[in-house]
Amino acid sequence: MFRTYKRVVLSAVTCIALGTSTLHADNENIVNSIMKLRADVEALYTKIDDNKDIYKAEMKSTTMLSADNEAQINRQETALKLANDEIASVKIKLEKLSSKNDSIKPMLLVAIDNLRNIISKGIPFKVEERVSDLDKLKKQLNDGDITEEKALSMIWASYDDVIRMTKEIGQFKQEIKVDGEIKLAKIVKLGSIMMYFATPDDKVGFVVRDGDGYSYKVVTEKESVKKIVELFDALKKQIRTGYFSLPNSLILSESK
Repeated sequence: MFRTYKRVVLSAVTCIALGTSTLHADNENIVNSIMKLRADVEALYTKIDDNKDIYKAEMKSTTMLSADNEAQINRQETALKLANDEIASVKIKLEKLSSKNDSIKPMLLVAIDNLRNIISKGIPFKVEERVSDLDKLKKQLNDGDITEEKALSMIWASYDDVIRMTKEIGQFKQEIKVDGEIKLAKIVKLGSIMMYFATPDDKVGFVVRDGDGYSYKVVTEKESVKKIVELFDALKKQIRTGYFSLPNSLILSESK
């Protein structure tokens, strides 16, 4: 009987020991889990703080860019208003002169030269073709190949065309000079304030003011390239309205 009792006691002690060991292991696992959770929470807080800093920096950059764009647009609108005022003034003078019997040829020649100057200094969209048409008109007027009344009508239409182009959005083709080479490129013109291009060798970019003229800046940053390509695709599908995110490429064309 004593031996039996001893075995029972030993069995009980063994069970208690095993239970204690298991409990200790469970406690250790719980502690490890809590420590891991705490580390994960701290990592999340750190990530949140980092994201806040990134967001604040992006917001600051966006605000500054927005203010810069607004200032440039205001300057562009002012330049456009001055051009429109000049056009309106020329039209009034032409109307007054055309109602008289006196020759209006000198006034027509001045109007052609003024329009030529506006086109040459404006957005570089088919400038050579448009200037060539004016030079041809001027020669015809000087040579007497067309009447003054006919020339007046054509000049008037040319001024109206310049105004129309300030609001025109479309895709065209023209030769441009990129990296020192002349290429026939696709052009997207957004009124008279932005102009993008895409060459046959898959280069894309936009027009920038360069002193008294313009140059074609190639874009290589992936996100900017993607945005320009999406613009060309949209206009190819005749999508002319909606929200487009584009690289900042405002053109300042100031009359002098």
